[in-house]
Amino acid sequence: MIVRNEYICNDIIFLKGIELMEGKIITISLCIIVRNEENTIGHCLDSVKGIPDEIIIVDTGSTDRTKEIVEKYTDRIFDFTWIDDFAAARNFAFGQATMDYILWLDADDILATPDREKLFVLKKNLDPLVDAVSMPYHYAFDQFGKVSFSFRRNRLVKRDKNFRWIGAVHEYLEVSGHVLSLDICVTHKRIEGQNSDRNLKIFERRKGKGEAFSPRDLYYYANELFDHQLYSRASEVYQEFLQTGQGWIEDEISACGKLADCFQKLGEKERQLEYIYKSFEYASPRAEFCCRLGFYFLNANKFEQGVFWYKLATQLEKPVDSLGFMTEACWTWLPHLQLCVCYDRLGKHELAYEHNEIARKYCPENTQVLYNKNYLEGVLGIESPKRKAIIQEK
Repeated sequence: MIVRNEYICNDIIFLKGIELMEGKIITISLCIIVRNEENTIGHCLDSVKGIPDEIIIVDTGSTDRTKEIVEKYTDRIFDFTWIDDFAAARNFAFGQATMDYILWLDADDILATPDREKLFVLKKNLDPLVDAVSMPYHYAFDQFGKVSFSFRRNRLVKRDKNFRWIGAVHEYLEVSGHVLSLDICVTHKRIEGQNSDRNLKIFERRKGKGEAFSPRDLYYYANELFDHQLYSRASEVYQEFLQTGQGWIEDEISACGKLADCFQKLGEKERQLEYIYKSFEYASPRAEFCCRLGFYFLNANKFEQGVFWYKLATQLEKPVDSLGFMTEACWTWLPHLQLCVCYDRLGKHELAYEHNEIARKYCPENTQVLYNKNYLEGVLGIESPKRKAIIQEK
């Protein structure tokens, strides 16, 4: 096996671009759990056509045309009585698989054409010593269709390892051994408003039964409260989560950001600042938190401090091996756009223009960037072709 751009962290191998020796072609079982997914499941299955050797659909109580649609793709359809436990449903689905590896998706996920082609190549060349493959999950997009929020998930796992799903809500797949991390991306195509309060209701029912919540349960329960704008309750549960001292470090860092947001919404600025800084207790500064601090000081008209934190964000190297959440804008164009604002307020218009141009390289159609460009060219007396045309029209 020949590898380029390899990063090794414990027993996890991270790769960007690979050349693998021809070997035995693996077989793949695709496992999906569904419920009332008639608007998405067809697109999902079309996007992976030709990759899985069997498709296993586990229905947890559909009342729409989901099963009718799925029957066009597979006859391996199973019913599972819903018990407010996603891990149980996914483990049941995995239990029906018969191929070498299991690929899992949600009904509102797809593989874009380039990623489908990469997965075809991987299927033909995957080293059978690999126990699992993690892939980026493109979860949200900006107005221009660029990825704005992403994280990694273990997507393809060796069936005979019997890896299990854990957690009734926001479940995760616990893997070990040789894990290969590739740039084959899964794209989320969410339908807004679908099942918007489902997870919160599950947590509330579990809490009503007196169930003990794990640290991970507390974190995701707090997330549901936050998403439903119950900021005071969310802040209490996030703090309870952090106080356990037993959470995954990426969740602890994320909780600090969510707490900062809660206290901003509640008008408690000092506590907002407290939890931004607290994130540094868990890891070295991340671009997301540098941007938070930059924005805090920008809003307070403390532009020099804003410059410091936004500039630091531009100097950080984006981690390639992180399984945590990533806000892409904070690692690319956003700090440059905000540096433009800070420098303009400080009267340093040349620097403002310079950083706006860097932001423009990332997002050339962004309306804020284009407004800044036109404004600063006027301030600096720069007559670009576009500006000349505007002046001539006037």
